[in-house]
Amino acid sequence: MEVTKQTTMGEMLEYDNGIAYILMQHGMHCVGCPSSIGESLEQACMVHGLDPDEVLKSVTEYISSKKAAV
Repeated sequence: MEVTKQTTMGEMLEYDNGIAYILMQHGMHCVGCPSSIGESLEQACMVHGLDPDEVLKSVTEYISSKKAAV
């Protein structure tokens, strides 16, 4: 799966629940909130005052490191 700023929170978490930890490290503690599931990564970042590019970088690094470990 390719995660972009338009990927919804629900899609990311369905793909890999470990992404929740990455999001929480950035201050998104509402990962389990039902209303956040339909938000894109970019929308969720705007709500929390976060830079979507930085959060996306962390998520893609996490996914890449898991693929490399296999």
